[in-house]
Amino acid sequence: MKTVHLAAGLDSGDTAWLLAATALVLLMTPGLALFYGGMVRTKSVLNMLLMSFVSIALVTVVWLLAGYSLVFGDDAFGGLIGDLGHLGMADIGPDDVSGTVPTMLFSTFQLTFAIITAALISGAVADRTKFAAWLVFVPVWALLVYVPVAHRVWGPGGWISGRLGALDFAGGLVVEIASGASGLALALVLGPRIGFRKDAMRPHNLPLVMLGAGLLWFGWLGFNGGSALGANGLAAASLLNTLVAGCTGLLGWLAVEQVRDGHPTTFGAASGAVAGLVAITPACGTVGILGGAVVGLAAGVVCSYAVAWKFRFGYDDSLDVVGVHFVGGVVGTLLIGLFATEAMTGGAEGLFYGGGLGQLGRQAVAVVVVAAYTFGVTFLLGKAIDRLLGFRASAEEEMTGLDQTVHAETAYDHGVLGHGAPHNSPAVTKDRSPSA
Repeated sequence: MKTVHLAAGLDSGDTAWLLAATALVLLMTPGLALFYGGMVRTKSVLNMLLMSFVSIALVTVVWLLAGYSLVFGDDAFGGLIGDLGHLGMADIGPDDVSGTVPTMLFSTFQLTFAIITAALISGAVADRTKFAAWLVFVPVWALLVYVPVAHRVWGPGGWISGRLGALDFAGGLVVEIASGASGLALALVLGPRIGFRKDAMRPHNLPLVMLGAGLLWFGWLGFNGGSALGANGLAAASLLNTLVAGCTGLLGWLAVEQVRDGHPTTFGAASGAVAGLVAITPACGTVGILGGAVVGLAAGVVCSYAVAWKFRFGYDDSLDVVGVHFVGGVVGTLLIGLFATEAMTGGAEGLFYGGGLGQLGRQAVAVVVVAAYTFGVTFLLGKAIDRLLGFRASAEEEMTGLDQTVHAETAYDHGVLGHGAPHNSPAVTKDRSPSA
């Protein structure tokens, strides 16, 4: 048996936990695919699934080439972006350590955050996006939007955390607000779906939605608990906060439905749980259990109303990325300024724990800065791609469904569609096994 020597500074317990957490966070993107896939109409479910899965591949390539270095490399421009010292993961080997875990593992864990952030945006433009344009958008967006924001919040010398002093434990700014503001920008670039405000566009498969929400909740334990970067008390507290906030978010949304509509729904339960999980993401490592419960409850209530704003203001956020992820991220990030405890943060305190208004002000500034940057850059990027390639599918493709017109497949029929041939014809099945 080969003898394995631990690198100096490496902790095997921390490494084992982060390995598990990384796998959990990666699972969130397939979970998101199922969550989104159940929410769209039958004619676009496969397209929705593929937009999430292809994001895994695209963001991974970008991250390994330059993303990791630009986020976690030495600061290069006054807290705005890192350098290219680790371009292509240069000078990083198995024995290199970040904190108490291998640098390769730390990089992979952070990669999974970048993946799901990009995939989240797809929900805002479901049913009407050219797949080819999405293939261009994701890697460019990752470099121009995600990477700078992540460096400013989590990178060495980052402006938002290091100089402003705002707190974001696991991604309220970097993941939730960034994806929500970007989703809004892209929705405005593409315009509303045909039939928006007129046709019923209900989720086609609620069991799929519930399954996806369950996988997201499961993965979120690694998302937030793993952000402690160690097998320790902070990881345990973050994990418990995550569970509690998901529960109170679910209950808050159902309570609103009962009072407003007269009946609670499974869709509301799934949405409420996700809203609570979104809001606790920035706060799970900064607030106590009571604070975590309040954060989740507030998000469940507020987001249940926010999802209707698209009908009032006329932007077609297909799957409520703005109403849940942006609004939930804002709720959680701001409530840190009220509920942060010194026992969790090691220093900073919120208003309700004797810290005054200072931390709340810093959180508010960070929200505005990140939202404005991500919205502005995404809007310009979307316009550029729309001008060069066309970002929106044609009216015929949208009406027929992207599954058939783009991918030559259907989710609920056997076989593959091909140039009008029946599903069991030789032209369609010649390259498929009989079981396909």
